[in-house]
Amino acid sequence: MLIEKIPVGIYGANCYIISCKNTKMAAIIDPGGNAEDLIDYIDRLGLTLKYIVLTHGHADHIGAVPRLIALRSDIHIYIHEMDSTMLSDSKKNFSEIMGGPLVQVSGESLKDGDMLILGDLHLEIIHTPGHTPGSICIKVKDCLLTGDTLFDNSIGRTDLEGGSYDQILDSIKRKILVLDDKMKVMPGHGPASTIGKERMNNPFLII
Repeated sequence: MLIEKIPVGIYGANCYIISCKNTKMAAIIDPGGNAEDLIDYIDRLGLTLKYIVLTHGHADHIGAVPRLIALRSDIHIYIHEMDSTMLSDSKKNFSEIMGGPLVQVSGESLKDGDMLILGDLHLEIIHTPGHTPGSICIKVKDCLLTGDTLFDNSIGRTDLEGGSYDQILDSIKRKILVLDDKMKVMPGHGPASTIGKERMNNPFLII
């Protein structure tokens, strides 16, 4: 497995490209911008783009989706069913006000426990509402891509429409902190961490 982090868009959100070494199948997680750069990386490594998977429906994580569709029309786009209306509504996903292209597209729905097969890899979908109703984390081998749910020493904001502070804490404690301490946390913004580090040091999670 290879995971490449590429900061994208005017907010520098972390986009991840996951690829299977044996089959060269690839998935883009949260393409918030810079579509051409993402495709250049995929083509340079000789990868086949199979999926775009969105951890939630905010513009800084989905901004490049329309351009990627234009460049690769045969890809599947996935988002949790509770954020699916955000993907097709430029007001709800904030693309009208965030300075990038308008995003008004459709995608296929995910739910908790779904598994996306990417060559020899299994991408497990973990529903972690709180930042948005349909926020997800994606578990693949020893890595957890947390979107805007859990950051290094912080958590996602909950003051936007659909956010809930109590819900995000519940999601993190019940669905993320139960994972192995050595599991790498790869968030939607900022540096990587581990489950163990966040369990011990994250001020939002220490009781």
